[in-house]
Amino acid sequence: MPTKNPRINVVLDPEIYNILNKLAQNEGISLSLFSRDLIKEALEVREDLYWQEEAQKRDKTFSKKKSISHKDIWD
Repeated sequence: MPTKNPRINVVLDPEIYNILNKLAQNEGISLSLFSRDLIKEALEVREDLYWQEEAQKRDKTFSKKKSISHKDIWD
């Protein structure tokens, strides 16, 4: 039966496979679901790091004198 979701194959070291497998068993979910959730978490961390870097860049160029207050924008 065809699936709607794309799939990937990943080659793991035996140590990593065993750790993932044990963690999935502890959670009571399949290795596939556990791996998917772990990838989602990693992507969220990467996204947070990206936006943190962007915020730091913007903070360096921020000028209090040029800024507009919240009140001025919404009034």
